Amino acid sequence: MQTKISLEGEWKLQLDKTKQGLAMPFADVISLPGTTSHALKGPKNGDILVDALTDEYLFEGQAWYSKDFEIPVALTGKTCMLHLERTRLTMVWLDGLEIGNRDSLNTPHVYDLGQLRSGNHTLTIRVDNTDYPTKGGHLTSKDTQTNWNGITGRIELQFYSECYLSGIRLDPDVSARSVRITATLEGADTGVIKVSAVTFNSKTAQTRAVQEYNISRGEFSISYGLGPDALLWSDSEPHLYKISIDLSGTGEEASDQHELIFGLREFKTGGDKFTINGQKTFLRGKHDGLIFPLTGYAPTDLEEWLRILGISKSYGINHYRFHTCCPPEAAFAAADMLGFYMEPELPFWGTITEETDEGHNQAEQDYLISEGYAILRAFGNHPSFVMMSLGNELWGSRTKIDTFLKDYKAFDDRHLYTQGSNNHQFVPEVLEHEDFFCGVRFSKDRLFRGSYAMCDAPLGHVQTDVPGTMKDYDEQFVPPAVGNGEDTAAATGDTIQIQYGTEAKTVQIGDASGEWIPRIPVVSHEIGQYATYPNYAEISKYTGSLKAKNYEIFRGRLEDNGLGHLAAKYFECSGQLAVACYKEELEAAFRTRRLAGFQLLDLQDFSGQGTALVGVLDAFMDSKGLVSAEEWRTFCSDAVLLARFPKYNYVSGEHFEAHVELSWYRNGAPDILVLKWALNTEEGTLAAGSSEAGVPAGSNYIDICDLSITLPEVVQMTQAVLSLWIPGTDIRKSYDVWIYPENSSGVLDGVHIFQELSPEALALLDQGQNVLLMPKPELLQNAVEGFYCTDFWCYPMFRSISESMNKPVPVGTMGLLIDNRHPVFRDFPCEEYSTYPWWNIIQNSKSIILDGFDRSWSPIVQTIDNFERNHKLGFLLECSVGAGNLLICALDADKVSGTPEGRQFLSSLTHYMKSADFKPQYRAEGSQLQQLIQ
Repeated sequence: MQTKISLEGEWKLQLDKTKQGLAMPFADVISLPGTTSHALKGPKNGDILVDALTDEYLFEGQAWYSKDFEIPVALTGKTCMLHLERTRLTMVWLDGLEIGNRDSLNTPHVYDLGQLRSGNHTLTIRVDNTDYPTKGGHLTSKDTQTNWNGITGRIELQFYSECYLSGIRLDPDVSARSVRITATLEGADTGVIKVSAVTFNSKTAQTRAVQEYNISRGEFSISYGLGPDALLWSDSEPHLYKISIDLSGTGEEASDQHELIFGLREFKTGGDKFTINGQKTFLRGKHDGLIFPLTGYAPTDLEEWLRILGISKSYGINHYRFHTCCPPEAAFAAADMLGFYMEPELPFWGTITEETDEGHNQAEQDYLISEGYAILRAFGNHPSFVMMSLGNELWGSRTKIDTFLKDYKAFDDRHLYTQGSNNHQFVPEVLEHEDFFCGVRFSKDRLFRGSYAMCDAPLGHVQTDVPGTMKDYDEQFVPPAVGNGEDTAAATGDTIQIQYGTEAKTVQIGDASGEWIPRIPVVSHEIGQYATYPNYAEISKYTGSLKAKNYEIFRGRLEDNGLGHLAAKYFECSGQLAVACYKEELEAAFRTRRLAGFQLLDLQDFSGQGTALVGVLDAFMDSKGLVSAEEWRTFCSDAVLLARFPKYNYVSGEHFEAHVELSWYRNGAPDILVLKWALNTEEGTLAAGSSEAGVPAGSNYIDICDLSITLPEVVQMTQAVLSLWIPGTDIRKSYDVWIYPENSSGVLDGVHIFQELSPEALALLDQGQNVLLMPKPELLQNAVEGFYCTDFWCYPMFRSISESMNKPVPVGTMGLLIDNRHPVFRDFPCEEYSTYPWWNIIQNSKSIILDGFDRSWSPIVQTIDNFERNHKLGFLLECSVGAGNLLICALDADKVSGTPEGRQFLSSLTHYMKSADFKPQYRAEGSQLQQLIQ
């Protein structure tokens, strides 16, 4: 509440790409706050990025900004501070006199300009976005907010009386219902402060009486009581106070005033869980890399962050992990108001070394540690700031990393600390001074995430296991045979090759790490990463600094392959598969009773690192239309119903058995829960009922009941929906299951079946016969392996990494596009996209590459390829050959015929081939097909 002069508006501008120094006169002007790119300054960027969005006016170098301003007589004699909310490396001159430089990437740059005379002055600021003290991370990356040059947020002069307060820190004390206020009295030997508090965002209004405290020069600390009925802050009830602090020196009126937002909360750990004010909580987190395509930089206004976080809240998210970056002040303020647990991270993605190690960079490490302290000072008062990470996927000295943790905790114990996100990936270990652990595995095979890249294999259960809802990770936390000497890491001094960013890297393992069991909360790192095909309709939304030239390139590739007309279907069908994968991933996390939370990658698309379109929201935080927020919350919320059953496909008369449980992290659990359930088909209800369960005090996992339903006899493949709900609440869940008639083993009887297009097969076709060509998948050369799950992150990035590490490349496909109205599916009704009846079929198949073949030939079932290859891939095709008809399906019938869904699919093929509907419109020559199918 100091007197301020805003410096927003027009500034003189001089771009200095080669760092020759300021050349007068200034050649241009720019409006600040803002960036050179957003203002379209400098030459247009001729480069077009394929692996990220393109910054059309990217400028890297030194930019000089200058502005004249006037100091009124009333402000002479007051100390003047220049406040630059967010920028790059800066150096400041006042009236031609050098003031100093600042290098924080995460916090405001503040300069003491002294006491200014009245009249006109000239301020010159040089901003450099090159040669950073550290590589940074997503603060300066082209993959996210770009390496912009400029000044964003508040640009202002702040004036202080001779007597003022600095470094105000608020420490909550929940047990005493008070706040400890620590600050430094500047410019006077003694003073008096008056403290008061009032709620401002709660239904319950509270005004606390003014209290006076006598203070002395230097640092002081006082306790201000909020009363026994003080409201507590949490993600579900984010009650806030405005704390007013008025200072008056001896014999003076109020000379300094501050109003700070405060939340009374206690965020701690209790065993394997986090607690908020003594109650266990579960982190439902998302990764955030500060992606803002319209500006290329993070917003600094409260309204925009309220919008962004409000969208995340509507999808059940209560936690943000900022990947190698820290958001501006407004993000924390919005998180305070909406109730989010925020985790900024130091801007580092690399190796922490000892002073004696080769390549040790002490200056960089000193800078990183100073950035951490700056973040704690700048944003530490926010109740939403509850956690901090030292970086992303760090390697190197565990001893050194632990020293940093120890020092931070001693400096500011209001937050919980972790050594980093997924440190020492294959050989992780909990450090002495870390409060929680964030990773993806406890050792190479003890996985607690559902999906992985091929270069980080083994793959996850969502990618490899027969679909069901039984999976949790509790046995990974405490293996059944701990201490058997197996599954230990390599010895000290060994190296390991890892995926590092968009490349591969060989690193020292460091200290040996054997079998271990976590004793602190564990958060699963960057879960999900299920890719969708691009939605090219989004291109028109990129009207700001960044352009989706990568999307245009991908669209052009698709059109060049004659598949442009399928783009919208590719997007929709791959998206539906991705949503189903996310549902299973998230439910596995909620089923895991030892897990403390997860961090999605991501709820929104990630524009860089190959272009990873892994969100159900686009990069603008707009819905892609794949799943509603309401439906998403049925498997991502503070109360999630879960049914455990081993499979989705059943035979007539089989027993469907499921255990129903509830993950509960809401306030005020009832003593008795009432569950309603029903198993329905389009024809009606197969079974229904209700069950009551007592809720043990303080329980977060409630076992409700077991269901046992004898499935009816059906004469055709029937889809049923298991619905679960708790009346009077928003808590509900649904699962699709499929019931099949009991088919005999001879489902392909009466059909001419060949594994290759032999002379005999061609002769039958010439005679007008119907032929089923089922090449053995393992023998096919011109084909892509069947893989049900959609691609991880994005194919081009991980193809490149796998190749550089000499490891298998990912399959890279993105599910199915099915002509589900085709008569071949009369006995196998299905959606246009992949669903669980297809899992065994696709996993035992290949799809034939049809590139260069006649573009008019459209597969009945097409496998969606990624945007780099854009193969035309046919799994199920038909054509007429000679006088006959040919159906092609590269499937191992022997392997799938042992499953009800496999038998049903083969039976449907048989019935179709024997029907009058089997009249393919496309005509092919046998010799062409022999060249194609090898």
